[in-house]
Amino acid sequence: MNYTHLFIFLAIGAVAGWLAGQIVKGHGYGLLSNIVIGIAGSVIGGQLLGFFGIAAGSGLAGSITTATLGAIALLFLIGLIKRV
Repeated sequence: MNYTHLFIFLAIGAVAGWLAGQIVKGHGYGLLSNIVIGIAGSVIGGQLLGFFGIAAGSGLAGSITTATLGAIALLFLIGLIKRV
């Protein structure tokens, strides 16, 4: 993995985390938190979409969509845990 791939990976995580924060809570969580949420969301989203046999597309848009959906699921679960 070179620096370009690393930068794109982190940028997708940041965008996905920010989008998920906007959808779930109404605001982002800060750059580092957005990146962590987005990266975790990409793993979760890939597993969830694969389990249901859904393809979010390919390329940059598909990666952001998958990561955002996973990050939304992650934030939703965190919200449920905090309520208990």
